[in-house]
Amino acid sequence: MSDEDIPQPDQIAGAPHPRETRVLYGQAKAEADFLDAFGAGRLHSGWLITGPRGVGKATLAWKIATFLLSDPDGGLFGDPSLQIDPEHPDARLIQAGAHPRLSLIRRPWDEKTKKLKTEITVDAVRSLKRFFQMSAADGGRRVVIVDAADELNRNAANAILKELEEPPANCTILLIAHQPSRLLPTIRSRCRELRCARLNADDLQKALAQAGHPSEQSESLAALAGGSAGDAIRLLNHDGLALYAELIKTFDKLPRIDRPSALRLADACVGKAAEVRFGITLDLIDLFLARAARAGLIGEPAAQGAPGEARLLARIAPNDHAARNWAQLQQDLTDRSRHGRAVNLDPAALILDMIFKIEETAQGTAVA
Repeated sequence: MSDEDIPQPDQIAGAPHPRETRVLYGQAKAEADFLDAFGAGRLHSGWLITGPRGVGKATLAWKIATFLLSDPDGGLFGDPSLQIDPEHPDARLIQAGAHPRLSLIRRPWDEKTKKLKTEITVDAVRSLKRFFQMSAADGGRRVVIVDAADELNRNAANAILKELEEPPANCTILLIAHQPSRLLPTIRSRCRELRCARLNADDLQKALAQAGHPSEQSESLAALAGGSAGDAIRLLNHDGLALYAELIKTFDKLPRIDRPSALRLADACVGKAAEVRFGITLDLIDLFLARAARAGLIGEPAAQGAPGEARLLARIAPNDHAARNWAQLQQDLTDRSRHGRAVNLDPAALILDMIFKIEETAQGTAVA
């Protein structure tokens, strides 16, 4: 397999790589917080960029890297901005993946299995020693992007911690984290956090259009993607909206399910070609349970994920007692799903089992 064919672990399938994203939507506060620190001379050596998946954390990291490597000191008079002319020499090098003072740490490719490794190994972090030696020649700023820090194994995390404890001169380390609670407390304590928020419906639509995925189903996407452009693209790429509509149809008569529809859903997840659909089906069942629990606490959702969803949720989650039942079921089925996938349980059997558990729970919560 050529280098061009190897999948990039820091790129969402069907979307441009974060370094190629021209406009960052919805993260004005995180941008301003970084620029305020930079303008005040408080540029930390370590920055932890946190937030849900798919909201622009990696894009923010690449924009910060481009800003720092493009020698911004002389251009901070007036209103500072992370936006750098794409024709700037440093920006062009970054776009080409060839900037000598930028290092990217991510999950490596395993030549034996012909798959991406499941974690970032210590060898990937140890390569920084050579990077720091080679990039020190011209005395300019150096930037390291770790995408994602959640994927560092124990040895790799300890190696990054050492760099944060004794940072090289003129070096900024940007760690992207979807779940910062999984990181070593000592790593978190040595970084300044930049928090990226979920996108509102307007920013989500703009981000999708920029990524080449304009959609007229804005209400359903906003509801199901939860403000994540990455999740929205995944739904659009794999007919996730239609699949969620099938789930709602299957559950429409709860506390009794539509059994033929349930069987079709389960059978469609069988086979190697259906691996992606199987994963999305599990994710959408989890999302449905979360929305049922939330509806029991605060009422029906402002936006529907599929026609008839609001009516269904109002019936099966009428109060906070029902909300607790759905929340508990969500936790139980998450554990069941994780175990089922670990032991390669038959996908159809796992899906049907989960649907029957939903039916059983609805019998104790639904109102006529």
